[in-house]
Amino acid sequence: MVASPPPISAIVLTFNEARHIETCLRSLEGVVSEIFVVDSGSTDNTVELAQRFGARVVYHPFENYSQQRNWALQNLSLQNEWVLHLDADHRLTENLRQALWRTFTRPIPDDVNGFLISRRTLFMGRWIRYGGHYPVYHAVLFRRGKGYCETRRYDQHFRVEGKVLRLQGDIEDVVTDSLHRFIERHNTWAALEAEEQLTRERTSDGKYVEPNFWGTPQQRRRFWKRQYERLPLFVRPFLYFVIRYFFRLGFLDGPQGLIFHVLQGFWFRFLIDAKIYEQRQQHRIHARP
Repeated sequence: MVASPPPISAIVLTFNEARHIETCLRSLEGVVSEIFVVDSGSTDNTVELAQRFGARVVYHPFENYSQQRNWALQNLSLQNEWVLHLDADHRLTENLRQALWRTFTRPIPDDVNGFLISRRTLFMGRWIRYGGHYPVYHAVLFRRGKGYCETRRYDQHFRVEGKVLRLQGDIEDVVTDSLHRFIERHNTWAALEAEEQLTRERTSDGKYVEPNFWGTPQQRRRFWKRQYERLPLFVRPFLYFVIRYFFRLGFLDGPQGLIFHVLQGFWFRFLIDAKIYEQRQQHRIHARP
């Protein structure tokens, strides 16, 4: 007799992800009991592939990641108490699959409302293991009604009300399938992050991940980001890259790591600063009498 899958509902966001969706959904087989794919208007065969794997596909126009994730939590007819959030270019490792089985085949304490899962970045076929890029924990699994995505334009985290534990195993994140796509996406994200830093908007009710050096891995990561943002524009990307590539051993990630750490650890952040500088200049011009 085959045991029933754990009582977990998976939500996967998609837009033209035919290249990744099958691998993502296959990694969920047997460890979740239902899968929702929230698609924002794919023009390839993403929807067809998802339906072939038995996923329930729901369309919702994309505004930003926060809005899309929170809309899914509020509007999908989820049947399970626990919800797992993924993107289409994510996949569960076998260690994580086994951890989910071990965890959900026994009673979970009532005061535990979520689990932190580490993310393993894959870039040009290589696991980016150094430079402080692993492990990076995200609270992507939590009880329904006990978590939500903070409202930010970029670099959003899920916030869970109550106690969270860490799970063994990783979610593999295929960062890109081409450098063109990587640069295109990060250019968009740089504009969002620049606007976020300029306006420092937060959710209206103050529910966001607080920076706290002594808190959860998410809070500690947010704490260091706040310290980074206090540094001068154009200086901070250089300092960050030097620390990440040399002091935190990013050079051990090989040629792929060199490309990744330069692009994601320096170029992307320099681009954010350039966009902040550009917007400040435009504001000064428009503010002149």
